[in-house]
Parts: sequence; C-alpha cells; structure tokens
Amino acid sequence: MEPLFCHYRNNSDRMRIVRCCGPGQFFLERVVFPFELLSFRCPGGSDVEIRWRDRDGGECCEALPAEELHSPEGVAGMPPAWWPPLPSGRVGARDNASAVCL
Repeated sequence: MEPLFCHYRNNSDRMRIVRCCGPGQFFLERVVFPFELLSFRCPGGSDVEIRWRDRDGGECCEALPAEELHSPEGVAGMPPAWWPPLPSGRVGARDNASAVCL
C-alpha cells in the first residue's frame, strides 16, 4: 500500500498533540506548536488523534482518518480550503527570528 503524505497545521494559540496509529504497528506522536505545520508520511488506513487542553483544563480530542489530512507531495504550502487562514502578524518579542511563526 502506498504511504500517504499528510499535513496538519495548528491554527490555535495552544499546543496540540498529534498521534497517528496505523497498520503494521505504525505509530507517530508529535507536539505541534501554535501555527506550526506538521508534515508526515503514514500508511493508508491510519487513524489520527489530535489532543489538546481547553482553557478550563479539560482534555479535548478529535479523531479522523489520515486520508482527511492527505495532500499530494509538493503541495505542502497549499492548505486545503477548509483550513482557517494564518494570522497576518508575527508572534514573538522584537521580531526575533527564532520566535516568528509563519
């Protein structure tokens, strides 16, 4: 089976944890910081969980098939139409390049 090339952009102001479990004991877990784009490959038929804490401290979880995050290779800069737009301003103190999120 052909691996999927997937993208997840965290458009929130809070960290998210992305877990991907698939066939053949495939497992991937990454922390995705605010406004960061995570690109990864996974087997078809994988399940993705996106976890975060809300402002009240409760844990939230969104589960979806990896096919919903799939996009052709080389199109990483072209988000799907359903993604919210990125903020136009910079994040960080004094435009510090290490703290600027694109």
